[in-house]
Amino acid sequence: MIPSSAHSDPIQDIIERGAPANINRRHLANRLFKYFCIFITSFAIIALTTLIVSILIRGASSLSWNFLTGETSSYAESASVKVSLWGSIWVCVICALIALPIGVATAVYLEEFSRKNRLTNFIRINISNLAGVPSIVYGLLGLTLFVRMFGLAGSPADPALEFGGSTYAIFYDEIGEPIRIPVENRQDTPVLADGMEGFYEQSRELPDGTLEFTGEWLPVKISVASNALSDDPTVGTFSSAIAQAPPDHFEVVKPWYYIQFPFGQSVLAGGLTLMMVVLPVVIIASQEALRAVPPSLRDGSLAMGASTWQTTWKITLPAATPTIMTGSILAMSRAIGEAAPILVLGVALMITEVPSNLMDLFTVLPLQIYNWTSRPQPEFRDLAAGGIIVLLGVLLVFNTIAVIIRQKMQQDLQ
Repeated sequence: MIPSSAHSDPIQDIIERGAPANINRRHLANRLFKYFCIFITSFAIIALTTLIVSILIRGASSLSWNFLTGETSSYAESASVKVSLWGSIWVCVICALIALPIGVATAVYLEEFSRKNRLTNFIRINISNLAGVPSIVYGLLGLTLFVRMFGLAGSPADPALEFGGSTYAIFYDEIGEPIRIPVENRQDTPVLADGMEGFYEQSRELPDGTLEFTGEWLPVKISVASNALSDDPTVGTFSSAIAQAPPDHFEVVKPWYYIQFPFGQSVLAGGLTLMMVVLPVVIIASQEALRAVPPSLRDGSLAMGASTWQTTWKITLPAATPTIMTGSILAMSRAIGEAAPILVLGVALMITEVPSNLMDLFTVLPLQIYNWTSRPQPEFRDLAAGGIIVLLGVLLVFNTIAVIIRQKMQQDLQ
């Protein structure tokens, strides 16, 4: 009679001999680890949801059309985020337009064209170190480099070089109206004379009887009184003493392309400072995206006779673009919420005008929120919550645009 063991399955015997003795313990550890991950994820989601809901409840009462489009005010009932909102948009657009091309180009060079030697390894290590530097350090660098330019090129109030602006000397006539006199530069101090052309700002009377300047400057002929002034002087009338005195101050009309050196506390200085904050993150994310492209794609392109540049431009870079866009989204999300480097630049917490060119003064939403939270009145805390909601909305819009671009490029590649 044949033993029963002779009819057993040899494969089953191998499986039974190789099965660990503590299989139940391992299954238990697997389940415990899964439950632990679920608990941690749930805790994070609950904490985030609680934070967002509390902000929405407290800030919903502040949200209104006037809150988004009104004028800057020191009173809680009429305060607005219009100026700080546009300041954040200006700064983030400048940051993205400069940081993303430079960051991606640097990553492409390091990964696709440079030789692997001590120098390139040193550069890679330092880029990784720069990504961990606190943002306030970049604020100090931006203050020295962009705002003051090491003190070698004049000062923000009296720049050494200006391009694109129209400079005017400002005099005040006998009735107190500011009169603009065109000059070549801030060092030109004109002497007023009869018949000289100047400009005065047109005003209009409001229903409540107050006067409001329209922002439109009209030409006027200067009149210098050699004798005693009349009892009712007209616009553009000056005494001989005022006509020969230096102007009260100088004013520069700045079109959108106006540039001055040093930059001062301008939108351009803020954008360049945030560019330094996010640039290492963009470079590292782009490098990882390029490394993730299968080497077989490069080898196949080179085998077909394509050059390194053609392979990078047509094969490697399009394949890595979706991942690069993901890293760029994270970098810009960090930039839009930064307050420390902008505060170090000396940016004012309250600005009344929306930036219209690169050299205009600005403030950003994080600084506006910081300003409101530092006030003792509870109404400003509600305004701060409303500002946080607006900031989250802007961040969501930026991320949505970037995700759409990423998905579109990914579909084209497929």
